[in-house]
Amino acid sequence: QIFFIARLPRALAAALVGGTLAAAGVIFQGLLRNPLATPYTLGVSTGAALGAMLAITFGAALPFVGITSASLAGSMIAVLIVYFLARARHAGLSTTVLLLAGVTLNAFFSALILFVEYLSDFAQTFRAMRWLMGNLDVVGYAPLLGALPFIALSFIVFAWLARPLNLLSLGADAAGTRGVNVRSVHRWAFFSASIATGAAVAVGGPIGFVGIIVPHLVRLMVGSDHRLVLPASAFLGAGFLVACDTLARIVLAPLELPVGVITAIIGGPFFLWMLIRKR
Repeated sequence: QIFFIARLPRALAAALVGGTLAAAGVIFQGLLRNPLATPYTLGVSTGAALGAMLAITFGAALPFVGITSASLAGSMIAVLIVYFLARARHAGLSTTVLLLAGVTLNAFFSALILFVEYLSDFAQTFRAMRWLMGNLDVVGYAPLLGALPFIALSFIVFAWLARPLNLLSLGADAAGTRGVNVRSVHRWAFFSASIATGAAVAVGGPIGFVGIIVPHLVRLMVGSDHRLVLPASAFLGAGFLVACDTLARIVLAPLELPVGVITAIIGGPFFLWMLIRKR
């Protein structure tokens, strides 16, 4: 019974979150045409984190709002804010303005998170810190079933985006001459990847570096064709996060590390290597 209530849901959560973050990382890198972009670049994770912080701190006053639903709502609000900011000065979806809006929103939401944390008591702060470091301690299947429709719909869009993203890698003008509706592709890529990221963060918290490590490893193995990179990243991301979660549970047993600590220890040096390699 422990296996089906605790162990299996946790493994499924790790696979679902890891695969989603890796695939979303591929989409964001294709959208922004930046190999160092991550699923958290545009403020989705900080929006989700703010929602979770509000649920943890004011949960007694909001009895029907759980952490998962609050973080998902926060991420959706962040998506809409970034989108309308990016549209404010351009008829289309400018990737430059999109990036600047995301960075600005990240900073703003981070300040609000610190403010809410200041209002919290010790127990609430400790609980929030564990969630913010990435936590796959899932009991039961309700969080997975809540996030699955958003992720499944996003993956359907990902499959359609594979070919247009291949053409967009040649440049917007070149893609347009080959029949790609650049504005539409930008819009679908932004919303689908952001919604998938928000759903993944709602389940496991803001687990870093999965969305940058896995896509680069996959590109080293299969090349840059998004029709291969997307499914391969999803499978490798799922396996990678399951392995990291297993390591988090056994490295200091009986203590348990947040899985985000393990991915950061692995991903930090990898990210620095990518920066040096791209110079």
